[in-house]
Amino acid sequence: MFIDYVEIEVQSGRGGDGSISFRREKYIPKGGPDGGDGGRGGNVIVRADENISTLLDFRYHRKYKAENGLPGGGALKTGRNGKDVILKIPVGTIVKDMETDRVLADLDQKGMEIVIAPGGRGGKGNDHFKSPTNQTPRQATPGSSGLKLKLSLELKLLADVGLVGFPNAGKSTLLSRVSAARPKIAAYPFTTLVPNLGIVRLRDFKSFVMADIPGIIEGASEGKGLGLQFLRHIQRSAVLLFIVDGYVEEIKATFDNLNAELEKYDPDLVGRKIVRVINKIDIIDDEKLAELKQDFPDCRFISAVTGAGVDELLIDLEKALEGTDDEPVY
Repeated sequence: MFIDYVEIEVQSGRGGDGSISFRREKYIPKGGPDGGDGGRGGNVIVRADENISTLLDFRYHRKYKAENGLPGGGALKTGRNGKDVILKIPVGTIVKDMETDRVLADLDQKGMEIVIAPGGRGGKGNDHFKSPTNQTPRQATPGSSGLKLKLSLELKLLADVGLVGFPNAGKSTLLSRVSAARPKIAAYPFTTLVPNLGIVRLRDFKSFVMADIPGIIEGASEGKGLGLQFLRHIQRSAVLLFIVDGYVEEIKATFDNLNAELEKYDPDLVGRKIVRVINKIDIIDDEKLAELKQDFPDCRFISAVTGAGVDELLIDLEKALEGTDDEPVY
């Protein structure tokens, strides 16, 4: 099951208390203070793991607590530090403090690791408080408390190109054509229920990652359909590929509606480089196709089923990703 948003509670460990102890040996009945410090409380750490692709595990286990530090001992022995809790999460996850809405971590690189809740410091033993005027201090400090946080984990896929279109426009078919991804494909709307990623191989060993999200419907930015739930997965994409079914009557209105929904959801999205594509030319007669090419000279015409025009489209995407164009590609 693909889960891309969860809410959890974490708590770091409390520091161990400092010790009040005095040196006692056979011939030294009244030795000085030798109380050790308490150990540090365990940290709560988040780590980006490339082998994890969903937040499913956090749906069933929502509370995490690191171990407390142990108190100090005699003979200046420091207490053992508490064990850390390491939360392994997918690459691309954003961690937020739910009370302040502040982003605590954006784990956009594999292996990235951040202490999200540091453990409490251990208390000081009485050895720290000795002085010429107080050679037998009976004073130590307690360990400090750990940090308790309510967090949201929000996964945003790391894709160079995000596919955007209404249901049944051919996004999944195109992804399966240009990559090894095998999303579910059928001739009815909302076949795609979760985002899919595919690696598109280009010449000279170059490649990029393409993301296919469930189809957008009008009102997606307000929560209709599945659009709002998955629009976050194209927020990191440098290039957006608008794909429209060439068999629909109002192609311009369809492009405009896609643009409007993205702008309502996140105005920054419409400032990205955009490649516009008209799909399904294999079922459009020659006369109609000629009219469309005249009406939409800045669009790329393809058939995701037969592969017609797809190679040229990949060249457009490569140029857009490399930033060779002064203006966004349309």
